[in-house]
Amino acid sequence: MSTPPFRLFVVTGEASGDALGARFVQQLRHRLAGRPLDLRGVGGEVLAAEGLASIFPQEDIAVMGFGPVVARLPLLLRRISDAAQAAAAFAPDLMLTIDAPDFSLRVDKKLRRLDPAVPIAHWVCPSVWAWRQGRARRMRPHVDRILALLPFEPEALARLGGPDTVYVGHPLIERLAELRPGPDEARVRADAQAPLILVLPGSRGSEIRHLMPAFGETIARIARALPRARFVLPAVPRLVEAVTGIVASWPVKPEIVTGEAAKLAAFRQARAALAASGTVTLELALAQVPTVAAYRGAGWEAALARRLIKLPTVILPNLILGENVVPEFIQDDVTPDALALALTAVIGDGAARDRQLDGFAALEHRMRSAGPSPAANAVDAALALLRQQPAS
Repeated sequence: MSTPPFRLFVVTGEASGDALGARFVQQLRHRLAGRPLDLRGVGGEVLAAEGLASIFPQEDIAVMGFGPVVARLPLLLRRISDAAQAAAAFAPDLMLTIDAPDFSLRVDKKLRRLDPAVPIAHWVCPSVWAWRQGRARRMRPHVDRILALLPFEPEALARLGGPDTVYVGHPLIERLAELRPGPDEARVRADAQAPLILVLPGSRGSEIRHLMPAFGETIARIARALPRARFVLPAVPRLVEAVTGIVASWPVKPEIVTGEAAKLAAFRQARAALAASGTVTLELALAQVPTVAAYRGAGWEAALARRLIKLPTVILPNLILGENVVPEFIQDDVTPDALALALTAVIGDGAARDRQLDGFAALEHRMRSAGPSPAANAVDAALALLRQQPAS
């Protein structure tokens, strides 16, 4: 008698989730040890390469921002229903939703009503610890387990009354070799008189508009103090034209590079970085690049953030460590003088640089605590929800 296939239904609404889903499927196949896998759901090109025939195009739900969401709301509501009904009809052994919480968690909620017996795991904890904290408790009835990327999230979800949460590790942990310098790159990084400085003004149009004027004046000040300094600005392809146009008026023009390989090469050689707050600060910390972080938005955005976000810092390395190792400048504090002073302190050898590097070593230790393979950990944590685990 043949072994019945393991049925996995996966829903992800963006490219990063598509990549996570593919790694989950690869590790699940290994865990199943030859048992067939029946894969259904919603995904993109990477999951398609693993055998997923998406029930509708991922592009239908890959939307961000208040305006675009409102414009596409009828389609999004229909796709929530389509995904939940398809999952219920499939009767999966496991339902896995990945990131895109505004869409994914609504699918989970609807599926729980349609078939309460399906185990449901959600990979990538929504930022309930930062804002809209009531979401944590509201998730609990329809999500059995959260698979968290950050080590402080299980305790935060428990405090907020959210679902059971397991820290499975961050995908960046698997990429340390790509982020860390080899011998030749380490020699470049060690040169404090001719440093390579990363300029990272963000991956959204609004970020670069608000931050690049101050960043341009900051690197001009650094260049006057360190005439041999080099500046590299890794830009996302869709913003290259906008970034190039803004940089054209800067007195000191950074080298603009595109593509993941060029970005990683710059990270491996960089002595320090000036960066917009965001996930890139975690990449820099794991790459052991001392950083000065900044955030500036429209006045109304800042006022709203102050009301909604109840955190002592918005920088991920600082949140993980529980102390403000990476200096951050927000709104009116984002001035060229302040940024240049802080950046100069971490370019040179001394206490400011050493404090960050010591903090980054502690951060790596915490980030590694779940083990070397986040995808394998995620599979194990999700399969533990099943009453009867598949044979291995």
